[in-house]
Amino acid sequence: MTTKYIKVQRHPSRFIVDEHSNTMKISKLFYGLGIFACVAIYVVYIKWHLYAKPISGTTECATESRRGKLDHQTLMADHSVFYGIMFDAGSTGTRIHIFKFTQKSKETPKLSHETFKALKPGLSAYADDVDKSAQGIQELLEVAKDEVPMELWKFTPLVLKATAGLRLLPGDKAQKLLDKVKEIFQTSPFFVRDDCVSIMNGTDEGISAWITINFLTGSLNAPRNRSVGMLDLGGGSTQMTFLPITEITLRTSPAGHITSFQMFNNTYKLYSYSYLGLGLMSARLAILGGIEGQALKEGEELISPCLSPGFQCEWEHAEIVYRIKGQKAGEPLYESCANKVAELLYKKVHKTEVVKDLDFYAFSYYYDRAAEVGLIDKEKGGSLTVNDFEIAAKYVCKTMEVKPGDNPFLCMDLTYISLLLQELGFPKSQVFQLAQKIDNVETSWALGATFHYLDSLHRLQY
Repeated sequence: MTTKYIKVQRHPSRFIVDEHSNTMKISKLFYGLGIFACVAIYVVYIKWHLYAKPISGTTECATESRRGKLDHQTLMADHSVFYGIMFDAGSTGTRIHIFKFTQKSKETPKLSHETFKALKPGLSAYADDVDKSAQGIQELLEVAKDEVPMELWKFTPLVLKATAGLRLLPGDKAQKLLDKVKEIFQTSPFFVRDDCVSIMNGTDEGISAWITINFLTGSLNAPRNRSVGMLDLGGGSTQMTFLPITEITLRTSPAGHITSFQMFNNTYKLYSYSYLGLGLMSARLAILGGIEGQALKEGEELISPCLSPGFQCEWEHAEIVYRIKGQKAGEPLYESCANKVAELLYKKVHKTEVVKDLDFYAFSYYYDRAAEVGLIDKEKGGSLTVNDFEIAAKYVCKTMEVKPGDNPFLCMDLTYISLLLQELGFPKSQVFQLAQKIDNVETSWALGATFHYLDSLHRLQY
């Protein structure tokens, strides 16, 4: 009996101990899995916040660059249709360009549509009251909201680049205007990086215009001798940009006239230079004898041989009103005006002979003045020579010796354009193509600048 009792008691005891041991093992397993799950969730949370929020000690610019990389990757991965918004803050007005692109994998983007709207005056007109600039910027942003599908707003880059109008302002005034625009942009629903607002230097303006015209004419990746050059005559500055056909031009050009850039996996080395102060409006003031940004003294007048004899009026430039008048009758108007213009241009621009062997497009005031005197169609544009500008200048100046006409500056403007082109190295027989649009796209620097900006976002991925 004793043996049997001991045997019975040992088995239940062993069973109880084994069951308790297994229960302890299962509890420890679940406990370990719980800790692992918590750690995994925490790691994912921290990684997500590294990209969603600034890291302590990381600059805003670096954070924006990372966000730019991620958003652009998403854009290119998820959307074969995408948009870019470029504000052109010029000396005489602010324009918005909304570009719609399509792109197949590993191919260059294609432009399918552009929406354009312009407002006057330019940003520089608000230099002493920056808050007044907000209304125009907001109005143009509403155009963008209407044009870009809402689901693509956060993927659509929004950029403003200012040109000569702001370059001519004192630095602190220009910066306040830029800060105001940036403040407005940052409250918009579009994709905004830290570099969304800036003053464009003249060389970049020329490069961007060159990209535009060569893209629109299908010459962007053509051989050197088939690319086209670009001439742009703005209000405050003028640019000339072309792809040199010989290495000699690259080696012998003055310092600062040769620049290179990368885009769409190609490197371009261009002759590009901007002449600040030689845009048509700034040149007018200089020919009249005025000084940029300096008002006249009480009772002072600007007298010019480029205006009709006895003519007088008030002319506003960069928010300053000047009293101007023409000289008394004497020397023929064209000859006296040409001498004055030649004085202004003397040793101001670099003459390069190689341009005579290239095709050139001319923009902005080249187009406007040619259309005004009937050298080209106002809507379609056309082609003309340097000599055509000179003949028109002589004819207009001759008629203005008797009567000022609707545009009292037309003799001056045409004379300036014909002599500027010759000083740049173009023979009188040189033919130019003048166009406001090609395939319904504005022939300005804005498209080229947008392409370059989108390409920079793409390169952030690597």
